[in-house]
Parts: sequence; structure tokens; C-alpha cells
Amino acid sequence: MAILPQRHPSLNHARILNHIAPPTRLHSSAAAPPKPRRPDSTPTTTSRPPVLNDPTLQSTWSHRAWLASGCTTVLVSLAKSVAAAAESHIWLEPIIAGLIGYVLADLGSGVYHWGIDNYGGADTPVFGSQIDGFQGHHKWPWTITRRQFANNLHALARATTFVVAPINLVCDDATALGFVAVCSGFIMFSQQFHAWAHTTKSRLPAVVAALQDGGVLVSRSQHAAHHRPPYNNNYCIVSGVWNEILDSCKFFEAMEMVIFFKLGVRPRSWTEPNSAWTEEPQTTSSLSEHRREEIVSRQ
Repeated sequence: MAILPQRHPSLNHARILNHIAPPTRLHSSAAAPPKPRRPDSTPTTTSRPPVLNDPTLQSTWSHRAWLASGCTTVLVSLAKSVAAAAESHIWLEPIIAGLIGYVLADLGSGVYHWGIDNYGGADTPVFGSQIDGFQGHHKWPWTITRRQFANNLHALARATTFVVAPINLVCDDATALGFVAVCSGFIMFSQQFHAWAHTTKSRLPAVVAALQDGGVLVSRSQHAAHHRPPYNNNYCIVSGVWNEILDSCKFFEAMEMVIFFKLGVRPRSWTEPNSAWTEEPQTTSSLSEHRREEIVSRQ
């Protein structure tokens, strides 16, 4: 009787396993559901903070030009409003319109801040750079106090120029121009109010500290709550007058639910605090560099 050579058992097992489909994993109703994928709205922040002399914090001539352009368009609106009011001897309506513009600028800053804090990323068309900047701001909020003036305001100044300049060309109404001037001006400077809300009181000009304490500009204590868990409140950064109203009625939470059920997109504030949310303090080297810079500037 011929003896057949035996094949190696591991080879036989491997061939058999290759023809067997992997078992399907079943989940009972009591089992925990699979971990959801990370939402597309969650951005990726850089792994290291900007240094004190980082070029991204410095103003360029382009930044200064856009800031000058934005300020000019706002001043033209204001001047035309005053001239029209003086000619018609009607002052009350333009003043009321300006006050309404100031109040709505705070509301607009909150809605916009909420949107770019929670949705999109650096690759989002048009708004990508601002989204990346605001979302990275949660990790290193102190960097906004290191940005130079025009660097901090140029993006909003550019938008103000494109929106307000055409209005100045076609409108001569004192009331409408009063609203446009005040609303656009406060929106354009909202990022500076935001920077002041992160600045210690000892480093603020006395008039700015007084305006913060009086509720005219968003206060440091109010905005500090925005940088504490659950990171879903106090979005308004002009005067902050809308913060309590919007947060008490859960306005932004309702908007997030609508967007989630309509589009399936989760806001960033729904994620557990992680490295992209957790605030990192200034390093010892950056603090020492800042102290040296203050000493040099005083000399």
C-alpha cells in the first residue's frame, strides 16, 4: 500500500480559512453602539502654538491697506449720515438707527462666532482661514493678544469694504447710513474687542477697561466663560449684551439640533474636550520673550 505524503497541517488550515467568510458581528440591543466617526466639522489644529515673533502674528502692508480701506468706508457712511441729518434737521432717527446697529452688531458677531467655532475647517472655501484661526484660538487663546492691530482686523475690514462701499455710492438716507456706519464699524472692530477681552486689566488703556466695566464692550469675565466647558455659550464679542439672552433660551443649541437633523453634521462643541479644545498656557520661553519685549518697548 502506497503511503501518501502528509501536507503540513498549517497549510491546510490556512487554505480552509481563506474560503470561510469572516463571521458577522452582531450587536444586541443592550450592547453599546459602535463609536461614531469623528465629525467632518471637527478641525485639526496645529501641534505647536505660534511663537512670539511668528510672521503670522505680524501686520503686513496689505493688512494695513485693507484696514485703512475699511475705516474709510465706515467714516464715509458716518459723514454722509451726519451731513444728510444736518440738511434735513432730523437727528433722532439716525441716532436710533445707530443704536440699533450697535445692538445688532453684537448679535451678528455671536452668530458668526458660533458658526466658525463649530463648523468647517481650514480647507473651507472663503472662510477657511478665519475658521482655522478661531478654532485654533481655543487651544492658544493668548495668541490673539500678540497679534498686531491690522493683522487682527484686516479680514473683517476687507469684508466691510466690499459691503459698505456700494451702499455709500447709492444711498443718501441719513437713517440708513447711520445704521450701516455704526453696525459695520462695530463688526469690523469686534476682533479688537475680542483681543481686549483676553488682555489683563493692567495692560488695557483706562478708557477700554472703563467701557468693559460699563458693559459697552464685552467684559473679560464674560468672555472667559466661553473658554470653559461646555464651550457652547457667550459667543457674542462686541458688547456681550446678547449672550445671556441667547444662552438662556438655548438658541445656539436649537440651531445645532436643526443642522444635525437636516444635514447630519455635528457641531464641534458636541465632542468631548480633547487636545483641540484644551487650552495650553504660554510656555516659559514665550513668557520671557514677552517680558523682554515689554522692557524694550518701555525704553
